[in-house]
Amino acid sequence: MTEAPSLSVVVASHGRPRALRRCILGLSQSAVPRLELVVVADAEGLAALSDLPFAGRLKTALQDPPNLAEARNAGVARAAGDLVGFVDDDAVPEPTWAHAMVTAFDGEPSLAAATGPVLGRNGISLQWGPVAVDRLGRDQPMASEPGPEQCRKLHGTNMVFRRQVLHDLGGFDPAFRFYLDDTDMALRLARAGLATAWVPGAVVHHAFAASVRRDADRVPLDLRDVGASTAAFLRKHATEEMEAALVQLGQDQYDRLFRLVRRRKLGLKEMRRLLESLRDGIEEGRARSVAETGGFSVDLAYSSLFDAPSDTDVVLSDWRHRAGALRAEAQRLVADGARVSLFLLEPSPRAHRVRFTDGGWWEQEGGLYGRSDRTRPRLQPWRYASRVSAELRRINAIRFRDGRNVQFQGRS
Repeated sequence: MTEAPSLSVVVASHGRPRALRRCILGLSQSAVPRLELVVVADAEGLAALSDLPFAGRLKTALQDPPNLAEARNAGVARAAGDLVGFVDDDAVPEPTWAHAMVTAFDGEPSLAAATGPVLGRNGISLQWGPVAVDRLGRDQPMASEPGPEQCRKLHGTNMVFRRQVLHDLGGFDPAFRFYLDDTDMALRLARAGLATAWVPGAVVHHAFAASVRRDADRVPLDLRDVGASTAAFLRKHATEEMEAALVQLGQDQYDRLFRLVRRRKLGLKEMRRLLESLRDGIEEGRARSVAETGGFSVDLAYSSLFDAPSDTDVVLSDWRHRAGALRAEAQRLVADGARVSLFLLEPSPRAHRVRFTDGGWWEQEGGLYGRSDRTRPRLQPWRYASRVSAELRRINAIRFRDGRNVQFQGRS
């Protein structure tokens, strides 16, 4: 019996040390036998990881100045796994994400790349599902397989490649410093006739953390990189349609910003400044060189994050007024190497939210009578024990590698 492919995961980060630390903590709880983590971050981000118990097993590189495509290439150059995955610093994969991806590749030798579901801020609703993309970089609906003028979109915060494929294609194009680098790669894969797949069990939570380009409410602070990357992308993939597509980009961003003005998230003066930054970026992108890179190392030592993954899953649950005691217990269990899922309920119809905490455990809060799945009624009749059981069934496939070995503590 052949051994399953080894996996390296690259996380690029700049200006978000707290989010980066949380992401790496989440990845360290992956239920997969072999995992290598490569972090390409600014000095502050690397410092935030220095006291983690497994810090000595991380592969790291400094990212300065920020360029997402170059950072990803720096990670690929240090990755020794058969597969190379990418997760954003403001995201955390479910514990079974790595196993689901490795299994998908292990069963399909011709598979070049894969992507999977991305959940939004509430940790339950789908942010991005299976999507196609065209050569203008526009998302398109996809029922099953991409159409003749489309390819499968790879979600940048949830994508895995065969390492050799990234080497053969020359890595990510540094022209896309923040935006569209993953879409450019998807088009290049399609052009090369390489197979991609959707892996429904490989789930990542994505928080959209604040950055120099947007605030915590996703209100844009600068559109220069969007304009520059879009112009460069169109020059590379759709020269003849470039001018019309840039006009449409301007209109789309105008409409988006005006909606924010109407919601009083932006002022008109700020809207004008943002549109000016978009125009400046477009002019920059017109002159930006586009190309594939190359020259990756091929004989690297694999640095496994752990000798063996944790095989202990613990579920804690009780009413929310006992949150302090349960969080202290969760912290103790995590320090002992367990993966912890904490459920805190209250006798109300409040909707549920799921998050991976800075302390390293999964936490779901909400009302006993509130909904988790946003497609369900707002008010639902439940008893405590049946509600916790229902939520465990909802997450079982993505949270626990083996649901039969989960330990339960707390109210039932």
